[in-house]
Amino acid sequence: MPPISYKPLSLSEDEIHTTASNDNLITPSLSRDSIPEPTPQRSSLFHKPLSILRKYGKFIGPGLMVSVSYMDPGNYSTAVAAGSAHRYKLLFSILVSNFMAAFFQCLCAKLGAVTGLDLAQNCKRHLPPGLNITLYILAEIAIIATDLAEVVGTAISLNILFGVPLALGVVLTVIDVLIVLLAYKPGGDLKLIRYFEAFVSLLVVLTVACFSIELFYADVGSMKEVFSGFLPSKAVIDGDGLYLSLAILGATVMPHSLYLGSGVVQPRLRDYDIKNGNYTPDEMDMDNNHDNYKPSFDAINETLHYTVAELLISLFTVALFVNCAILIVSGATLYGTTQNTQEADLFSIYDLLCSTLSKGAGTIFVLALLFSGQSAGIVCTLSGQMVSEGFLNWTIAPALRRSATRAVAITPCLILVLVAGRNGLSGALNASQVVLSLLLPFVSAPLIYFTCNKNIMKVQLNSNNNCQHDAPLALKMDGNGENIPMYNLGTSSESNEVERQELEAPIYEDMSNGILTMICAVLVWLLISGLNFYMLISFSTGQDVHF
Repeated sequence: MPPISYKPLSLSEDEIHTTASNDNLITPSLSRDSIPEPTPQRSSLFHKPLSILRKYGKFIGPGLMVSVSYMDPGNYSTAVAAGSAHRYKLLFSILVSNFMAAFFQCLCAKLGAVTGLDLAQNCKRHLPPGLNITLYILAEIAIIATDLAEVVGTAISLNILFGVPLALGVVLTVIDVLIVLLAYKPGGDLKLIRYFEAFVSLLVVLTVACFSIELFYADVGSMKEVFSGFLPSKAVIDGDGLYLSLAILGATVMPHSLYLGSGVVQPRLRDYDIKNGNYTPDEMDMDNNHDNYKPSFDAINETLHYTVAELLISLFTVALFVNCAILIVSGATLYGTTQNTQEADLFSIYDLLCSTLSKGAGTIFVLALLFSGQSAGIVCTLSGQMVSEGFLNWTIAPALRRSATRAVAITPCLILVLVAGRNGLSGALNASQVVLSLLLPFVSAPLIYFTCNKNIMKVQLNSNNNCQHDAPLALKMDGNGENIPMYNLGTSSESNEVERQELEAPIYEDMSNGILTMICAVLVWLLISGLNFYMLISFSTGQDVHF
């Protein structure tokens, strides 16, 4: 048998050795020499930006759905009236309205991400029952008024494009309800939700394409004149310019979009927590649309920045572009004509585009109206579902609930069409914008209150680390060579108990609005409320707001 030789033990760079003290405490330690030196790697200059873009691509969808709310038929009528009366000078009003809408939507995304509840669910959980019911009634009126505008726009576009009678066109708008019924389940699988978002995004892209072609057709003049319209001017507050600016504001910052914006951000948060083991929904919670779910801090930290970025990019590209394009096209073709712009409706705008530009330009405009009306109708129906389920936690079947909402919206349209015809639809569209302007302050006030409340907007940092409660402070070897926790040794029991309580105590992160954001939110609310109420007072005194 050959002799056995022994070599001195040498630790590799990846090995960890342990040392034991005289009382057998086992403490992991690393040798200074055992820490590996970082090896330089060649990193591509575009690797990080591409990684960010790939991750951003996973969040595309909610912002586009929210942006649909800002380019519905109500926006069409106000932007057309503003362009035909003042050419490009009221682009400033559209820009300011978009900033206000984006600010509120950021608060909505923050509320939905931090609390795991949409605006309606937060109202039910944190407000007195009487106030909650009052807000629910106002929200339902806002949903019906918004839905009415989408019905009007779709019926008009079907009538112009295909000669469908207005009454039949109103009835056919129920189709978008069927799409929502079949495709969207807010508590369902994220993959199915993304398919639904993709369908709505397709309608949005088609709308943008139509107005891009419209801008190509129209002779907009010098770019200097167009871009100067984004600067404040006397026309914004002089004469009917103020009324038109208020109309643009009322048609842009719409109440139902606040409920939508606070709800569509949640599926990606929930998907992150489920995949990472932070949340396992039971059957009862699924039936109540994840009412017991609260996002983890990791999920919020991982998704909120991308959610807000996608929201802002969508609002300041898609929504802003469409609204500005409507005003620019109408300003380029209708400004200075003999047409009485105060009486212009969507029918007359189509006729004027056909006569001043071409038949194709008028057709493309109506196609854009059809696409935006359908997408806005789908999104409005979805908002209606969130409102009823959030405020009342109804167990009523979604099909029955959505069909009832759409039936309430199309009933006055049918009556107006049968009684007053084309003028009836235009009157319904105008009335819906007035109602939305009145309801906006009541809907936005709870949003500001919730996002400024420290108790509501706190996130527990250690909520998902339950294993820490049982973790030993140190390990000691017993007589059998097994490791036992230090806090079970019976020594220093009082200090160990204090340390255990400290480990088990919840730790919170305050994510409520800061002082600057709080001040801005209150000022924006006061400004919007004052302007909208001023517009309503002007209506009551018989002054024309030129919708």
